[in-house]
Amino acid sequence: VQLQASGGGSVQPGGSLRLSCAASGFVFGDYSLGWFRQAPGKEREAVSYITNSGIIRYYADSVKGRFTISRDKAKATVYLQMNSLEPEDTAVYTCARFARGNFHYRWERPEQYDSWGQGTLVTVSS
Repeated sequence: VQLQASGGGSVQPGGSLRLSCAASGFVFGDYSLGWFRQAPGKEREAVSYITNSGIIRYYADSVKGRFTISRDKAKATVYLQMNSLEPEDTAVYTCARFARGNFHYRWERPEQYDSWGQGTLVTVSS
């Protein structure tokens, strides 16, 4: 199982970035996926989640209305479109595979995920 995140970078407040997470080594359409982030000195935080079908999507309150998660089955990739970025969004962002058989409502719990990719750094600063 491999999850390769990309798309991070430096942006000014109010700017946008789109993160990508390319998946391989498993049947992409069988798994839900999530994005987490960890800022320096802070605990890892669940950001967003999308079911294998793409029908159900969840967001942390801190990013609702600004971030959008999506997935492309043909490309085996999950995306996180981030708009109206704020300095508080500065963090390393990581994608993870939600373990099969777990309940969607537990999407914010890291222990519900069975594979993690490496992170991509997002820096929001003027």
